[in-house]
Amino acid sequence: MGSKLKICSTRFTGLFLLVPHTLSDERGAFSRVFCMEELSPLMQEKRIEQINHSFNSKKGTVRGMHFQYAPDCEVKMVKCMRGSVLDIVIDIRKNSETFLESFSIELSAKNQNMLFIPEGFAHGFQTLEDDTELLYLHTKLYSPKNEGALNVTDPLLDINFPLDIISLSSRDKEHKFLDKNFKGIEV
Repeated sequence: MGSKLKICSTRFTGLFLLVPHTLSDERGAFSRVFCMEELSPLMQEKRIEQINHSFNSKKGTVRGMHFQYAPDCEVKMVKCMRGSVLDIVIDIRKNSETFLESFSIELSAKNQNMLFIPEGFAHGFQTLEDDTELLYLHTKLYSPKNEGALNVTDPLLDINFPLDIISLSSRDKEHKFLDKNFKGIEV
């Protein structure tokens, strides 16, 4: 029957776009979201520990750029279940060839794609439609003591959002800007 998930490389080591094989008929559609067997080369010995859901009522909402420090660095897999987002990741791995470079892609209920984000990337998104929902699969439990974040308005990150930011949590607004002393995180 073959693979149900196409794994597409990006220019970032360990960052992949997952494209499902969707079966459609008069009833609707069916596609695979996760398969340990197919994703084992990416997952290695890791396993899904937590699944989260995000609902965003307004177009232009921004969440991010979140990550966790070691020993709680995590792989995240993000899928848009309703609406659409511009999904953004920033490589913050110490000594990475793509350090502080960003990757963005539209994830939507229509395209059904998913982003596989390795340890050492900050993640965020901007909603492109009202009533947008995302599903997150995590390989680590959330650890408040090891959480970190970058400020989405940091000029050093130069994130180009397609829409005006209409909603950003006070917590995300308060994250400090990076300075020349930031050398990345260990993964």
